[in-house]
Amino acid sequence: MFLYFLIIVLIQLQLFSSLKLNMMTSSPRSFIKYQGLGNDFILVDHTHSDVVSWSPEMAANLCDRNFGIGADGIIFAMPPSNNCDYSMRMYNSDGTEPQMCGNGIRCMAKFLMEIEGKKDGETAKYTIHTLAGTIIPEVTKDGLVKVDMGPPTLEAPKVPTKMSATRDDGSAVDSDIIANGITYKSTAVSMGNPHSVIFVDSLDNMEPSFETIGPIIESHEMFPEAVNAEFVEVINRSHLRMKVWERGAGPTLACGTGACAVLVGAVLTDRADKEATVTLPGGDLQIKWDDDNKVYMTGPAIEVFRGNI
Repeated sequence: MFLYFLIIVLIQLQLFSSLKLNMMTSSPRSFIKYQGLGNDFILVDHTHSDVVSWSPEMAANLCDRNFGIGADGIIFAMPPSNNCDYSMRMYNSDGTEPQMCGNGIRCMAKFLMEIEGKKDGETAKYTIHTLAGTIIPEVTKDGLVKVDMGPPTLEAPKVPTKMSATRDDGSAVDSDIIANGITYKSTAVSMGNPHSVIFVDSLDNMEPSFETIGPIIESHEMFPEAVNAEFVEVINRSHLRMKVWERGAGPTLACGTGACAVLVGAVLTDRADKEATVTLPGGDLQIKWDDDNKVYMTGPAIEVFRGNI
């Protein structure tokens, strides 16, 4: 019995020593919090290493709005790779890792200017490697960020979605999806991450509500990697209004890739022209699906505060 207690004490001493060592060798890490139309992110300079040193659990804790800093995600500015100026990695607020984030990439462009010592009013253009490929944001003199989001992916298996293709090119445009006992028409678009675009008569009078149907679409079996669910009201051919239930984050005030997917879905279903204002709960984005088949997004990215973790 004495030997048993001795072993327990030794284990506890070893754990305490390890904890004390970690506390002594750890140092504060600086961060800046940015928001793009209310979609907010913790930005961290990680250009010293190409391996993310923070765990998904730590990211989720820091994103907690009651017990952490509070954010929709955490973004790491990483060293150059794939012939790009920098790389981007991120975690959602639930600790999952998305391929890319439109509002986040605008915030990262502003953060890179901070890292490089550039001032407000200066311009900058970056090539950033993401898990969705190369994205090119450009900071203009007025402080807005224009992003070359690349071409949309529409072939259903590549989005990916199991929804039936409705066109000869393999795209699922206004394809049937059943959720909560109701058949919706969904258009599947990937902007480096998957989106389900559903048009409704009124965002304010959805039945069932956005809060009910959003998470059902997010985790629907027709989307094997889950999906960002966008619900869209057409104001006119140059003005769309949307709400988004983001994969891994829930309802957010804005989603840049979602706004791009919404315009693509609206053009494919002849509800909008190829350039439009997309109004999100947090504000407006200007979206253009250009003749080069690339989608361009322009919007703000604003510093909220900075500190040390």
